[in-house]
Amino acid sequence: MPQVPSDSSIDINTLHRDPYPIYRRLRRETPVLNVPALGRIFLTKADDIRNVKDNPSLFRSGGTETPMERAFQATTLMRKDGDDHTRDRQAMAPAFSPRNLKDHWHGIYFKTAQDCLDRLPRNGTIDIFHDLAAPYAARCLAHLLGIESASDAQMIHWSQTLIDGAGNFAWKAAPFQATDAANIEMNALFEHETKRHLHQQGPSALSTMVNAADPIELSQIRANLKIAIGGGINEPRDALCTILFGLLTNPEYLAATKEDPKWFAEAFEEGVRWVAPIQTSSRRAAEDTEIRNMPIAKDQIVMTIQASAGHDEDIHKNPEHFDLFRPKKTHQSFASGPHFCQGTHVARMMLIKVMLPLLFERFPNISLPDPHSVPWYGFAFRGPTSLPIRLA
Repeated sequence: MPQVPSDSSIDINTLHRDPYPIYRRLRRETPVLNVPALGRIFLTKADDIRNVKDNPSLFRSGGTETPMERAFQATTLMRKDGDDHTRDRQAMAPAFSPRNLKDHWHGIYFKTAQDCLDRLPRNGTIDIFHDLAAPYAARCLAHLLGIESASDAQMIHWSQTLIDGAGNFAWKAAPFQATDAANIEMNALFEHETKRHLHQQGPSALSTMVNAADPIELSQIRANLKIAIGGGINEPRDALCTILFGLLTNPEYLAATKEDPKWFAEAFEEGVRWVAPIQTSSRRAAEDTEIRNMPIAKDQIVMTIQASAGHDEDIHKNPEHFDLFRPKKTHQSFASGPHFCQGTHVARMMLIKVMLPLLFERFPNISLPDPHSVPWYGFAFRGPTSLPIRLA
């Protein structure tokens, strides 16, 4: 049996700058590859990635030795399997229900979007990332989680700090020092908000968890809130910026969305396919197995690159291009299997039903002055880090 090939030339800094050329090469040459710099076997083909995610009995989420546990000071539901994972996930599931999305959160998100847009100037250049996408995502999430007393600045800071810690595969000290400080602040605010929810029950995640007939442990309630903060801001924030970049660099696509709002849904799916906000996940083999005739030993950690799955040439033609009219926008950007992203429908509603229509209604002639100057960054999480837009 052949051995899994290894490539010591791949380093974390290159992956942060732009991993897509590397993934393109790996899909073509070595779709199962050991990367010593991360201590993982990269999987870059869509079929392999889905098969791993959909087989939790063979590929476990727990024990994958990611920086997440250190950053979050807890074993989050992202690193749990079976009944333990289900119990934590279901504890806050009612807050994300379709009924609550329609009857409760939609109205709050609509008002939040209007408030965010009201703060923008009528014309001039702003940074959509900092001035709109981040505060909108932060305030919507604060409502959903039931921690409204957290400021937008706090939510944004905590989210980025947790993301930096969870993606700290170089295991540097500074990101963990930052997460330690953030954990102290978050825990204090959670304690304050918990007292309120015990007297004023509502549909939020925190209220649902603390008022349950059989509540999960306090440590796991906090872990659930932190995992939502870590992913619940960057996902809609980065997706919004990516979608706007794709539309504003293609006049034909921009015209289509103005003619028919149905294209906002297509733009969302194409945007998260093109640049997945959450790019990677890790799994540990529960026993000796094979992937593409390559041996995967028990306890070996594999990294499923969902960012690469969205660019698989076996599925997509010219996958490196944002194509609004692409007939099949298949992607795994929200994962699959038991760990399918719980906030998927929230993100879709926030952008497709609320922010994108309101933004183009308010500023029908917005433009992107200099697409080539837009910086992109991230390996585990990726998106534009700044998006200067001219309002009109």
